[in-house]
Amino acid sequence: MAKILIKNIKGLFQAGENLPRYKKGEQMDHDHMIENAFLALEDEEIIAYGKMEDWGGISDWRDLEVIDAEGKYVLPTFCDSHTHAVFAATRESEFEDRIKGLSYEEIAIKGGGILNSAARLQEMDEDTLFTDALERIHNLAKYGTGAIEIKSGYGLSVEGELKMLRVIKRLKAASPMAIKATFLGAHAFPITYKDDHQGYVDLIIKEMLPKIAEENLADYIDCFCERNYFTVEQMNTLLKAGAKYNLIPKVHVNQFSIMGGIKAAVDHGALSVDHLEELGEEDIKALKGSDVMPTFLPGCSFFLSIPYGKARQVLAADLPIALASDFNPGSSPSGNMQLITSIACAKMNMTPVEALNATTLNTAYAMGISNSHGSITIGKKASIMITNPISSLARIPYSFGENNIETVILNGKVFHTVNN
Repeated sequence: MAKILIKNIKGLFQAGENLPRYKKGEQMDHDHMIENAFLALEDEEIIAYGKMEDWGGISDWRDLEVIDAEGKYVLPTFCDSHTHAVFAATRESEFEDRIKGLSYEEIAIKGGGILNSAARLQEMDEDTLFTDALERIHNLAKYGTGAIEIKSGYGLSVEGELKMLRVIKRLKAASPMAIKATFLGAHAFPITYKDDHQGYVDLIIKEMLPKIAEENLADYIDCFCERNYFTVEQMNTLLKAGAKYNLIPKVHVNQFSIMGGIKAAVDHGALSVDHLEELGEEDIKALKGSDVMPTFLPGCSFFLSIPYGKARQVLAADLPIALASDFNPGSSPSGNMQLITSIACAKMNMTPVEALNATTLNTAYAMGISNSHGSITIGKKASIMITNPISSLARIPYSFGENNIETVILNGKVFHTVNN
């Protein structure tokens, strides 16, 4: 029986038994912090926490690891609710193209972007994809990520999409990280269906979805609803088809244009709507009164030099915000969630506490894992991170690019520590 006691914690963030499923509006600047705290973990669960003065001691010290966290903060691990972490190759040449003046959309039109990644993925075998992806996500864990959603979408064929989703299923079994799989066959139209969009939609519905359901390969369904990609009408058709297989929508909308995709996603009972670099009053109105999580991806805005999400407008409407990395080889090649909080604070005017709420409690909701992750709550998974000695939690977003996490514990076991 594995037991860990963390004592003398400077601040225990996001701790409580009656926290909301997600925080919204003014709630997002509340830290639910316990100062001078302890935290007890047993096997895979959180079993006790509180102020050091209320700690009653340990009756059984056998097999107990004690960690002294004096001067350090303890937080639930980051939940990254939007990634494309399974891919075959990076795309540095497109990075240079953008520096020389081409836009993301122009690169896509000439055969780059998603189609580039799809071509590379067809050439790579499943075992290599798995090995590379496992190393990739475990590197992210060193920066505090303890749960991650991974999308398909670089297959764009029956065989390619199934290969990606099978890799994600293998990652679920091999990694201590919590992993959710999202089917994103509707990421782009493959070259073979360039002039037959309805044919590709039919392929997704008639061939991909039944096989995915048969092998239980996906938790969610996604669609890139955007100009030059999939229309709102096509998204409606795909999400309706996915619902027959109990696939809940988590969709790409409003990255480059406003097309009415947010309202459509809300109507389909989406768990989250992601990107939102472009956002109008009608979109805000559609989100109010729903339980759909608006999810911003500031790493993508930074890398593509496109607008940042209007965080203050969303919070002023008493809505929640989640922040995810969009980790992918083309538009956001970093899955460092500490960096995501930095960008959100510096470019979206979010406070450090708002950004940390948006990457823990709210992203757990956006992944559908609120019952096990996102807060320090008795019975939840013992997946937590311990910072270096720092003056305040604001140090995490303040020192952008620096790794402020000293130790990461996943499911009650130390996964990484700089002290090893």
